[in-house]
Amino acid sequence: MCVMIASMYRSLRAARAATFAYFAVNGFVMGTWVVHINVITRQAGVGTATLGYLLLALGGSAFVGMRLCGPLNDRLGPRRVIPVSAALFSAAVILPALAHNVWSLAGALAALGFSNGCLDVSMNTHAVKVEHRYQRPIMSAFHATWSLGGVLASIVGARTISWGWPIAPTFTVIAVLAAATSLLAAPALLANEAAATGAPRPATVPKPRVPKGVWALAAVAMMVMLCEGVAYDWGTVQLRTVIHASAATSALAYGAYATAATVGRLIADRLAARIGPVALFRSGATLAGLGMVTVVLSHQATLAIAAWAAVGLGLSGCIPQLFTAAGGLDRDAAGANVARVAGLGYLGMLAGPAIIGPLTRLIALNLALVLPMALCFAAAYAVGVLRPAPQPAERPARQPVSAD
Repeated sequence: MCVMIASMYRSLRAARAATFAYFAVNGFVMGTWVVHINVITRQAGVGTATLGYLLLALGGSAFVGMRLCGPLNDRLGPRRVIPVSAALFSAAVILPALAHNVWSLAGALAALGFSNGCLDVSMNTHAVKVEHRYQRPIMSAFHATWSLGGVLASIVGARTISWGWPIAPTFTVIAVLAAATSLLAAPALLANEAAATGAPRPATVPKPRVPKGVWALAAVAMMVMLCEGVAYDWGTVQLRTVIHASAATSALAYGAYATAATVGRLIADRLAARIGPVALFRSGATLAGLGMVTVVLSHQATLAIAAWAAVGLGLSGCIPQLFTAAGGLDRDAAGANVARVAGLGYLGMLAGPAIIGPLTRLIALNLALVLPMALCFAAAYAVGVLRPAPQPAERPARQPVSAD
C-alpha cells in the first residue's frame, strides 16, 4: 500500500511538472510573437490600423479553438488533447514569420490563434484536475509560469532582433524547442479518469447540463480580463498622453504592471489556501480598483507607475480562482466549463482596449479609464454571490469560489 501511494504521489508530481512545462511553452511562444510584432508587420507591409483587425482575428480564432476543444477535453481527456494542441501550436508559430502580405498574415494569425485557444483551454483543464488531486491551491503558480515564459521570450527576442537574426529561422528553432518540450512532457499527463479506473464508457453520453453558476463566472471573468486588456494596451499611453511623461518613462507602466502580476501569481496560491479564494479575489479586485482610481486621478509619473503595479498585483490572482471554480462545478464537464469562462474572459480582454479607443474621442483618456475602474469594484462584489453546488461524490474540503 505504501509503495502504491508513493507511486501515485510521484505520478502526480510529474503531472504537475508537465503542466508547468506546457504553461511555460505557451507563454514563451506567444511572447515571441508579441516581441516580433513590429518586425513581422513591416515584413508583411501591414499598417497599424490593419494590425488592429488582424489581432481581432487572432483573438476570435482563439475563442473558436477554446469552444471546440473544451468539450473534446471532457470526452477524450487532456492527456490526448494537449499533445495534439501543442504540436499544432508549435507548427503554427512559424507561419507569421513566413507571411509577406496581409492575407498570408491573416491566415497565419488565424491558425496561431486557433491552436493557442486549443492549448490554452486544454492545459487549464488539466491544471484544474491536478489541483483537485493536490487538494490545495496551485492554479496561480501555473499562470505565473506562463508569465515567466513571456518574460523569457522578451529577453530572447530582444537579443535575436538586436543581433539581426532572420525571423523565419528564429521562429523555426523556437517551434522545434516548443514541440520537443511538449513531446517530452506528454507521458506525465494525467490519464482520463474513466480510462484510469477501467469504468465502461456508455454508448450514448447525454449532453451535460450547463451548471447554473458557469455564466456568472464567465461574466466576472470578462470584467476582470477587460481590465487586464486595458492595462496591457493603455498603461503606457496614459502616462504619455495624460501625464506627458517621456517615452522611456511611459514604458515603465507596462513593466511595473507585468512584474507585479508575475509576483502576485507566485504568492496567490498560498494566500488562497490561507484566506480562501473568495477573500483573495475580493481583496485583489478591490486593490486593482483602488489602483485604477489612482491612475485616473494621478498627474505624477511615479505615482501612476506605482498605481499600474497595484493593478497588476490585484488582478494577478483573480482569473486562476475563476478557472478553478469553473472546473469544480462539474468534474465530468470541466473542459467545457473552463472553455466557457476562458472564452468569454478572452473576449473581454480583446474588447477592453477596443472600447477605450472610441471613448477617448468623446472624453479624456483618464476619464475613459473610469470604466475598468468600475468593473474592478463590480467584480469584487459579484464574486460573493456565486454559489457553485458541491460535488456529491467529491470531498467537500475546498470549494474554489463560493460564497462566504
